[in-house]
Amino acid sequence: MKIIFSCFVLLLAIAAGNNIAVAQRETDNGVEVEKDLALLRRDIRAEKKKLIAANLPLTETEATKFWPLYDSYVVEMTKHNDEFFGIIREYAANQKTITDAQASSMIKRWVEVQIARDQLRQRYIPQFEKVIPGKKVALFFQLDRRLYAVLDLQVASEIPLIIN
Repeated sequence: MKIIFSCFVLLLAIAAGNNIAVAQRETDNGVEVEKDLALLRRDIRAEKKKLIAANLPLTETEATKFWPLYDSYVVEMTKHNDEFFGIIREYAANQKTITDAQASSMIKRWVEVQIARDQLRQRYIPQFEKVIPGKKVALFFQLDRRLYAVLDLQVASEIPLIIN
């Protein structure tokens, strides 16, 4: 129940952030979304650690080992997210004039980012298993994936579909 409530709070936070950040401006080629993306990413980063802490019961000993590893994981995941948001920026800037070649390149790079995120998760599983029990590792990755799914859904809902 706590997890559901926390995800609901996150959704509300994202929605509130979007209401504030609706200041997209039309460019010659598409929509400028830089401000929206920056606000959305800031909101997610601030809330994500709080949500994980609230839903992942750790002993003091576990916490002292878990959080530094979590911070390393986030740094690496941020690199993939930077690539992801770079693709979104590129699409938004060229939305009205996008070519077949550009669209193909963007979708391929988007899939590569998704694969890289999953490979990073896979690489971190044994590292987390060294510092917390397996059930807590599984819970952490469930929480992590759900939060990223919410972010992916939010971003997808804001991006206009390609016009044929």
